[in-house]
Amino acid sequence: MATPFDILNRMREGRTLTAAEVRSVVDGAASGSWTDVQLAAFLMAAAMRGLDRDETREFTLAMLESGDQWALAEDFGPLVDKHSTGGVGDTVSLIALPLLASCGVPAAKLTGRALGHSGGTADKLESIPGVRLELDRAGTLDLLDRFSMAIGIATAGIAPADKRLYGLRDRTSTVSSIPLVVGSILSKKLALGSSGIVFDVKIGNGAFFADARDTRSLASSLVEISAACGTPADYVLSDMNQPLGRWVGHAAEVREALDCLAGDGDPRLLEVVTAICRKAARLVGRKLSPGEIDSAIGSGTARQKLVDWADAQGARPGWVDSLDLAPVEAVVTASGSGFLEAVDCRRIGNAFADACRPDRDPHSIDHAVALRYDVRLGERVERGQELARLYVRGDPEPLQREVGAAFVIGEEAEPPPTVME
Repeated sequence: MATPFDILNRMREGRTLTAAEVRSVVDGAASGSWTDVQLAAFLMAAAMRGLDRDETREFTLAMLESGDQWALAEDFGPLVDKHSTGGVGDTVSLIALPLLASCGVPAAKLTGRALGHSGGTADKLESIPGVRLELDRAGTLDLLDRFSMAIGIATAGIAPADKRLYGLRDRTSTVSSIPLVVGSILSKKLALGSSGIVFDVKIGNGAFFADARDTRSLASSLVEISAACGTPADYVLSDMNQPLGRWVGHAAEVREALDCLAGDGDPRLLEVVTAICRKAARLVGRKLSPGEIDSAIGSGTARQKLVDWADAQGARPGWVDSLDLAPVEAVVTASGSGFLEAVDCRRIGNAFADACRPDRDPHSIDHAVALRYDVRLGERVERGQELARLYVRGDPEPLQREVGAAFVIGEEAEPPPTVME
């Protein structure tokens, strides 16, 4: 068997790793037989020289097989999964899953918390008073049987090797390596055992990758490696040069999801949701018509599906009417007249993340802090016009200053398309 020294030496020389060598690395991460120094060297070598298709596939499968595999579709039948690469004001999962379920396309998703400037779906759902998000396989199957949808945080056991490697990636500046990103995402997605996965890959200054070429490479790699591991996949490229919805904030985004499912959704947000749902349905042999989607929303079925899921997960009675906003309001106004030319979406996301955690405690989140985004890119604005409204506790000035600096007013601007592919 090749030693860590042998494997690292092969990578230094630019040679391709065998399947056994790739698995040796991942096994070493899971068992502790590889030290942090050795794993850090592997990650940097992988980031610098890349991993080819076969290496990435083996890396993904090895991390998948380091932990539990739920194989939900084997017991439940056809179902889809959905993943977003993250952004600001991205409420798509909270809308797409109940909408798919209402249209007869079962959907399940294990979700995560905020990462950097990007809001986490789990954090948003935890703004619902009393809701429980921890799920095991049996609980997920029960929710699917009852509601045709399940969403939550996996109990321990999913891809433990990835947990160790991700922590080291964060410390070695290798988070943005596409093969490592693909392996990390897919090892957890494939563990669920769905029939197909649709990826919402964000593009723009608020996306994980700001460069369009890198974003498209990530999207195609996710689909290619997922298929190579036995699960069909597709992707949507959606704009993240501005917040996707009208709201940024945990409780506020749950409220927006409920409004969207009731027919009062922002057109950009609904456009992405519709694209995701139609591609997800095709992965299990269904074709969703605009009429089916409109009917699920117009009848109230889709909204009720989200409410019923939350109730089953322990939400307190009347939770729909208790998603309050923070009491102190402040406005961000245009510094001049013209057209909204640019929005620093990442800056808004980072400022909001800080405002939600005033004590810098990652386990203490103020779910009521929110931002309402009032103007879209390319729209005409006048000096002093409200661009955004903030809802905070205490002094609003720090958030007001940061958000205000994120808006650029110019002489002319074209709005970007919401869905690129």
